[in-house]
Amino acid sequence: MLAACGGGGDGAVPPTATGTLEELAAKAHCEPRIQTDAQELRQANCTTEDGRYVLATFATDRGQREWINEANDYGGSYLVGRRWVAVSDATVIAALRGRLGGTVETTSSHHSGGGRSEAGHSGHRTS
Repeated sequence: MLAACGGGGDGAVPPTATGTLEELAAKAHCEPRIQTDAQELRQANCTTEDGRYVLATFATDRGQREWINEANDYGGSYLVGRRWVAVSDATVIAALRGRLGGTVETTSSHHSGGGRSEAGHSGHRTS
């Protein structure tokens, strides 16, 4: 089940950010640690005072949607912008939204065995 959250709870949400992985990371106050650097997908781990998250950028809208659809199997909270996604727990996503704008999407895990950290999202296909 996927739920989108369009409204902010405690303040104005900025316009949705755009840019490269590095530009988005800078807006989020993160020094990105690149995990995947492919033409279709660039992905990095970030740690800020708000917590840890994965930030990914995509070459196409279709690639982004396919990645999100696959990631939905793991559950979690996603901050979604135009050709980028941040993945973490709901608290970190709420804080990031105050810097990057975007739409929050949350899913329930379809796997048994408990929660999965953002590190579990590192194995997504790049094609």
